[in-house]
Amino acid sequence: MPWAQGGGGGNGSVGVDRVLRLAPVYAAGRLLSSNIAAAPLRQFRESSGSVQQLPLSSLFANPSVQGNLHDWIKRAVLSMVYRGNAVGYVTARDYLGYPVMVEWLPMDWVQVVDSAPSGEGSFVNPIWYVLGNRVDRTDIVHIPWFTLPGKVLGLSPIGAFASMARTNLAAQEYMEAWHSTGGVPPGTFKNTTQTVDQADSAVIKARLMEAIRTRQPIVYGKDWDYNPITVPAYEAQFISTLKLGATQLAAIYGVPPELIGGETGGSMSYSSPEQREIELIQLTLLPWMSTLESHLSMLIPRGQCVKFDADALIRLDPLTRWSIYEKQRLIGGANIDEIRNKENMPPLPDDQGRDYTPLPIAAGVSISPPSIRSTEDPRLRLVREERDRA
Repeated sequence: MPWAQGGGGGNGSVGVDRVLRLAPVYAAGRLLSSNIAAAPLRQFRESSGSVQQLPLSSLFANPSVQGNLHDWIKRAVLSMVYRGNAVGYVTARDYLGYPVMVEWLPMDWVQVVDSAPSGEGSFVNPIWYVLGNRVDRTDIVHIPWFTLPGKVLGLSPIGAFASMARTNLAAQEYMEAWHSTGGVPPGTFKNTTQTVDQADSAVIKARLMEAIRTRQPIVYGKDWDYNPITVPAYEAQFISTLKLGATQLAAIYGVPPELIGGETGGSMSYSSPEQREIELIQLTLLPWMSTLESHLSMLIPRGQCVKFDADALIRLDPLTRWSIYEKQRLIGGANIDEIRNKENMPPLPDDQGRDYTPLPIAAGVSISPPSIRSTEDPRLRLVREERDRA
């Protein structure tokens, strides 16, 4: 890499390392990155109206010197989630000039000049710096999450909502400090008939705390009154603040609030676990997947594209899964070998499972096209269209 040292600080007054102390922030990154990276990546070629699946390019076979494709995609998604951008540097190319290795960079290393009205350093011709050193724009792979017109870098969620993050961090840190200093006493133990000196109170307190720690019942006479202290109202208020922060964070990232510690506006019911998975994919994962797909497709030859197999994230029960296979085979949408491959089974011998013929046709049953409506219907009439013969 052409840089050695230097670089600028990150944007925003709240650092990512500090914000990751908030459980909802960590949970949102885990939910998005783990699910997107778990979806298999497929590569296709579109030609003459047909789609052909291809083996994955060399870039997706070994994209980084550290980890595999799963780790590589997860790092890109986490950079988009926490910093609003995934910026990579091309470290190797094939003989045609296409990238075969891309390393994702920490956003603290990256600066972009795009404020000029025209020419070099403008939006259409930005200047990229990595650790203070200028790099060729063609060696940069940039995937923004949410961009404004005239800006190259996407908005950082942590920077854009720094005030919300500070509020939740302050509430969490105050509660930590309150508990670390002991909070409030667990209760009061009062003698109603006599005054207890300091020495006797120390002995009584030690016996009381021993009983509380060992979860033993407390026995005392009629002249003693014990009142346990419940959770203070201000502690419950801090809990509500943290839940509100989790709900707001879920709205920012488009994830279900209940999955990261927030609360929904009302009761929600799902007909099945599969329906809940489908809703998570459609409302949360697909927008992120489409962004990654469009940018990763620019790294492979023209006419080819990559797509995440989102259906693979939905694990149906065996009865439903094989019912779908049955319908696919019935209409010729899949052959037996393809179905067996999805179930990690070997193909049938002698190419017996490669036939796509719909089962009714294979069985010799004639299929007539459905009749929508008879032409003798009095409500229908033909209108002759006069065409210009000139």
